Amino acid sequence: MAPQLEIAVRLGFFGSVLLVMTLWELLAPRRRLTVRKAPRWTSNLGLVALNTVAGRLLMPITAVGTAMLAESRGWGLLHQVHWPTWLEVVLAALALDLAIYLQHVMFHAIPAFWRLHRVHHADLDFDVTTGLRFHTLEILLSALIKLAAVVVIGPPAVAVVIFEVLLNATSMFNHSNVRMPEWLDGLLRWMVVTPDMHRVHHSVIRRETDSNFGFNFPWWDFLLGTYCKQPAAGHERMTIGVSHLRDERQVDRLLWMLALPFQNKTGSDDLPREPGP
Repeated sequence: MAPQLEIAVRLGFFGSVLLVMTLWELLAPRRRLTVRKAPRWTSNLGLVALNTVAGRLLMPITAVGTAMLAESRGWGLLHQVHWPTWLEVVLAALALDLAIYLQHVMFHAIPAFWRLHRVHHADLDFDVTTGLRFHTLEILLSALIKLAAVVVIGPPAVAVVIFEVLLNATSMFNHSNVRMPEWLDGLLRWMVVTPDMHRVHHSVIRRETDSNFGFNFPWWDFLLGTYCKQPAAGHERMTIGVSHLRDERQVDRLLWMLALPFQNKTGSDDLPREPGP
C-alpha cells in the first residue's frame, strides 16, 4: 500500500470515529464528567499531535513498511506457509492483538513501564480522548514492540493496515463515555471490548486496574483470567484515575503529563495502587 493512501485511510477513520463518539457522548453520556472538559481535551489532543510528529521524525520505518520488508525477505511465521490470504489476514490480526494485550499487561507489571503508562491512567475522567492519551515515550516503545511482532508473525501488509485502523478506532470506542442498553453491551463484549468493560480498567482499585487489558478483542481477558465484569462501586460511582494523582491543575496539563514518568516515585513506584476490599 502506498504511504499516502495508508495515511489517508488512517486519518479518515480516525476523524470519523472521533466525531461519532464525541456526538454519542454528548447525546447519551454514561457518567457525569468531574473536571473541566476544555483543558483536558486541549492537553489530550495536544499529546496526540506531539506523538504523531515524534513518530514520524524518530521512527525510521512504519509497521506497514516492516511488513513489506518482512515479506520481501521471507521473515515471519506466516511467510513459512502458503495459506489463503483471507486466513492469513485473520490470523495476523489475532496474533497482533494478542501481542498488544501482552504488552499492556507488561506495562502494568514492570515499574519502569508503568511510569510511562500511568500518564494514560492519570486522566481524571474517562472519555474518547482518554483513548488517545499516551506518553510519547510509551508510543515510541509500543511502536518498536509492534515492529518486532510484525517481524516474528510475518503478516500481510494489508493485515497491518486493517489492524492499526481497528486498534485506533476501538481505543476511542472503548474509552468513550457513552451509554448503551445493558443487553447490547452484554452482546457486544463477546466480540469487542466495550466502554463499560474497559472502564473497569481505569478504576483506582488495583484489582480492577489490573483487569480487562484488551483493546480490540475481549477473548484474551476471558481466556487468561484477567476479566472483571463490573466495578465494585458501579460505573456511576467508581473513581477514575490513579489514587494519589488527583490535582486537576496538574493531571490535565500537557507539560505535567510529559514530566510525570520522571517525577519522584511514591512508595514502590506507585505500582501498589489503592488495594481492593
